[in-house]
Amino acid sequence: MSLRLSTQTLVASALLFLAAGCKDRDVVVYRTAKEGPAPSATATAQKMPPPSTDKLPDGHPPIDGSAAPAATAPNGSAMGALPGSAVAQGNALKWTAPAHWQTKAAGSVRKGSYAIPGENGAAGDLSITAFPGDTGGLHANINRWRGQVGLAPASNAEIDQSVEHLDVNGLHVDLVEMVGPSGIRLLGAIVPHQQETWFFKLTGPDALIAGEKAAFRAFVQTVQVR
Repeated sequence: MSLRLSTQTLVASALLFLAAGCKDRDVVVYRTAKEGPAPSATATAQKMPPPSTDKLPDGHPPIDGSAAPAATAPNGSAMGALPGSAVAQGNALKWTAPAHWQTKAAGSVRKGSYAIPGENGAAGDLSITAFPGDTGGLHANINRWRGQVGLAPASNAEIDQSVEHLDVNGLHVDLVEMVGPSGIRLLGAIVPHQQETWFFKLTGPDALIAGEKAAFRAFVQTVQVR
């Protein structure tokens, strides 16, 4: 009888011990944080922002160091060197302006500057500039002037027919006249001298500048070497 009770007691104790062990294991399992698998390289890449596809602003130089394409005229011909990037040094030429032309400050680019007064507040502008070299040649220079008054580029043959050539005071002068669709007239003279090209340009309202043609021609004939 006592042996049976002892055996039953032993079995009951063992069951209690096993139950307690299982309970402790359950607690441990539920309190331990479960670690997930490490993120893959593909998942990481998907979280990265895509590279920018924005285009550079118009006129922005290439960022890869390559050279920008050379500029061409609207007719497809090469424009050559543009006036304005460099200014001829010194004042190799001189002139005498008509008495009614009003002297203006020349500035950093102009060698000379005049205002030509007209009626009802109208005014013309005479600019004198000089640049090293031929700045692209006669045809390119005249086509630039045509563009300034709103005219399309002309062919070399058309330009040759429109230019008047003068030789004054040992200088060769190319004279040209044009009127744009907006009513702006331009009288111009191009004077090569040594390694420079001088530009004498009179612009303004059509009627006013047309009335100054004789004065401009007389002015050009006063240009000479200092």
